[in-house]
Amino acid sequence: MIMDTAMPRIRTEVQVMFFDTDCGGVVSNIAYLRFIEIARTLLAEELGLALAEMAETQRYPVVVHTEIDYCRAAKLGDRLVIEGWLDQLERARFWCAFRIARPKDSMLIAECRQSLALIEMPAGKLLRLPESWEKYRSPRNGGL
Repeated sequence: MIMDTAMPRIRTEVQVMFFDTDCGGVVSNIAYLRFIEIARTLLAEELGLALAEMAETQRYPVVVHTEIDYCRAAKLGDRLVIEGWLDQLERARFWCAFRIARPKDSMLIAECRQSLALIEMPAGKLLRLPESWEKYRSPRNGGL
């Protein structure tokens, strides 16, 4: 999917720790999703969804669908860069995309795309996306 350059984008770094790996020192598949969770939380803040505010309003983004392609293995001690961006908007759902890379050898480690929705707790009520996000909508990034 073509990314609109005006879309919010974040970049963060992690170092692979013992608890991220299996007995061979290779990163476990679930650890990549934790790295993406960190990036997604930072991206949410860029979109105006600060953690403290979510707790006050009881409005949260929830993951509806995850697609991930594992391209190369990361290993114990590797320093990884995770980039994330708002990829597509729909009426009540939005897509974020992520790329995990190892800078020391320019290797792409994994790519991920997630569909999310905003809900209000405790009822679990589905919400429309904020009007302030309309500025990110364009013919190139889809949506209604």
